[in-house]
Amino acid sequence: MCDLMPAAQPAEKIGKMKKLRRTLSESFSRIALKKEDSGFDEICVTKMSTRSGQGSDSLIKPLDTIPEDRKVQRTQSGFDPFEKPAGQVKRVHSENNACINAKSSSSGKESPKLRRHSSPSSPTSPKFGKADSYEKLEKLGEGSYATVYKGKSKVNGKLVALKVIRLQEEEGTPFTAIREASLLKGLKHNNIVLLHDIIHTKETLTLVFEYVHTDLCQYMDRNPGGLHPDNVRLFLFQLLRGLSYIHQRYILHRDLKPQNLLISDSGELKLADFGLARAKSVPSHTYSNEVVTLWYRPPDVLLGSTDYSTCLDMWGVGCIFVEMIQGAAAFPGMKDIQDQLERIFLVLGTPSEETWPGVHSLPHFRPDRFTVYSPKTLRQAWNKLGYVDHAEELASRFLQCFPKKRLSAQAALHHEFFIHLPPRLWELPDMSSIFSVPSVRLQPESGVSVQVCGQSRASSDSKH
Repeated sequence: MCDLMPAAQPAEKIGKMKKLRRTLSESFSRIALKKEDSGFDEICVTKMSTRSGQGSDSLIKPLDTIPEDRKVQRTQSGFDPFEKPAGQVKRVHSENNACINAKSSSSGKESPKLRRHSSPSSPTSPKFGKADSYEKLEKLGEGSYATVYKGKSKVNGKLVALKVIRLQEEEGTPFTAIREASLLKGLKHNNIVLLHDIIHTKETLTLVFEYVHTDLCQYMDRNPGGLHPDNVRLFLFQLLRGLSYIHQRYILHRDLKPQNLLISDSGELKLADFGLARAKSVPSHTYSNEVVTLWYRPPDVLLGSTDYSTCLDMWGVGCIFVEMIQGAAAFPGMKDIQDQLERIFLVLGTPSEETWPGVHSLPHFRPDRFTVYSPKTLRQAWNKLGYVDHAEELASRFLQCFPKKRLSAQAALHHEFFIHLPPRLWELPDMSSIFSVPSVRLQPESGVSVQVCGQSRASSDSKH
């Protein structure tokens, strides 16, 4: 009899342990199958059991090693299959965050760390890429395929410009919008407008840009008669800085004009509207000659050339440069391409094979169609160029009929016209503003506010 006692005690203990395991397993199953918690609990149960490669028994075995007082506390509060020993909390937080969130919400006690961690994913929080994350404030303008609004981001409270492009099922997304978005996503420079976000719905494609309050056209409207020479120098330097950046990446803007040069409150100039921009691959391909607003279109393109490079943009730079100093458009053609070419040749001279090799082979060049003009000095056409040091010489380097003679953006940055600017400007990182240099600032303009620029250009743009 006494010999049997030692054997009976282990058997009784084994029976109790089996009964305890069965009870806990049933509790575990009931909790895992609760309908209201199925979205989190079932995922957690599966992850925890499959991660170790074992069944539910492997989750219960650690109970054998927990002190008795911990077992009693656990029984009183109900079995929690997600509770881990202290040494495992960090691992669970990083590997199975959904399980922790489920536990916190069920207990009604959520730590501040978990609350901060989970709040950005709240369904009601504004998110990038969502139309309802931006509030439209006012309409800024409307074009043939897009409307631009001033807006406000609900994500960070900043002002933005919303370019809403209308989509049509038959035509799909306009290629200009696709081109603009794809190019701008890869361009990060202080003198190029920043693309914040892209929102795509069935009806619209919205490009969300940084908000810049005015453009060079409006700035010149408010200051007629020509800008302060120091301000011309700063605006031109920034324009060349932005162009040099994109040209080094084989990208042509192809639509340079004052309306597409944004001006911030501090005087930062930013290249915008890349709808006509193209990435020019090597070797070169041919492109459409229906690019660039008429007043800023170079003679080679007007004559039908489709084989061009960065020199296309540099003609536009020359026209804008003259306009900032003179206070009037350099070549304001009002009729057609023929009229535009006549205005150019009147100043620069009618080209010939001697002055422009290959001009006779261009599609629209007919010697008998043009009056033969001799070239003039630029100050004869635009007298204010003679009042600003080195301005006439720099303008003449841009306004060359023969494309290959035009000065590049990178070379122009080192022209004598900029000799009085602080040397530090040439060392700035791409994303740094020139106004981060303490001595650089805009000078007060003395012009009287009028509205001429927008109306006259609108009539020119509408034809082309």
